Amino acid sequence: MSGSEKWLLLLYRLPTKNSGARVSLWRQLRKSGALPFTTSASLLPDTAGHFERFQWLAQQVRGAGGEATLIRVTDVEGVSHADLVRQFNEVRAKDYDLLSAELTKFIAANRRKATDSFAADREKFGRQFEEVRRVDFFGCPKFQDVQMLLQRAASLGGGRDQALPRLSAKKFDGRTWLTRPRPQIDRVGSAWLIRRFIDPKARFIFGNDPKQNPTAVPFDMFDVELSHQGEDCTFETLVKRFGLTDRAVLKMAEMVHDADLEDGKFQTTECVGIDHLLKGWAKTGLTDDELLSRGIDCFEALYQSLRE
Repeated sequence: MSGSEKWLLLLYRLPTKNSGARVSLWRQLRKSGALPFTTSASLLPDTAGHFERFQWLAQQVRGAGGEATLIRVTDVEGVSHADLVRQFNEVRAKDYDLLSAELTKFIAANRRKATDSFAADREKFGRQFEEVRRVDFFGCPKFQDVQMLLQRAASLGGGRDQALPRLSAKKFDGRTWLTRPRPQIDRVGSAWLIRRFIDPKARFIFGNDPKQNPTAVPFDMFDVELSHQGEDCTFETLVKRFGLTDRAVLKMAEMVHDADLEDGKFQTTECVGIDHLLKGWAKTGLTDDELLSRGIDCFEALYQSLRE
């Protein structure tokens, strides 16, 4: 769907006194994933299913005494296709962020001992995630954050949390490493760790699907080997899998854990500051490569400070 540049635009007007119809329409538009476009218009990618949905909503508007027009457009004056996709992804990112926050609280509450409602709550989060994914038309990068939290929640119930075999850095010399776009604290810290202790010649690329880059080594992605394992963030997983024993690195692993997972396990705060810097730089429009480069510099400085 992300390759389509055709849109469906629903224009509508409801009687001002019919507040019930207004609320109902707003809820249904939101559930459909439509992008609000001015106060009386909504936009969806042009697909057969979306056309049918908008037709049905237009009939409802007319049945409530209002007016509705459904049109197909290829260009929206003053707004590029890329900007519309960005707006769709921004809305989905907010949905994913809300779900991530609730999942983080859920994991913290069940980390030591599962509550009586653990299984039911975990299923509820799974359903909520699928509801957002259903209207995530352009693959918002935030979806993998929730996927990984769901995977971590599953491990609390006796899922994958076993010791994995050691890896040799010699087998990872000069590789291309793949991680998700818009890198934040765990991905940036892991990239620094990889280049500093595992693969000095490492080249980093960004994407959401390891299958599209089969020769690259994926990390901090959903359902890959070098990612979150049990209660460990990716940085910790790399430390354990490659048998790193540097004291400063072990301390940094605790810092990255606390900043990334926000569970207060080690009561550290140093990497929270780096995380805020990365998020702030991301808002300025820096590219993924620029974010990674600046973040790696921060981690190298932190490492040198801890060594001293």
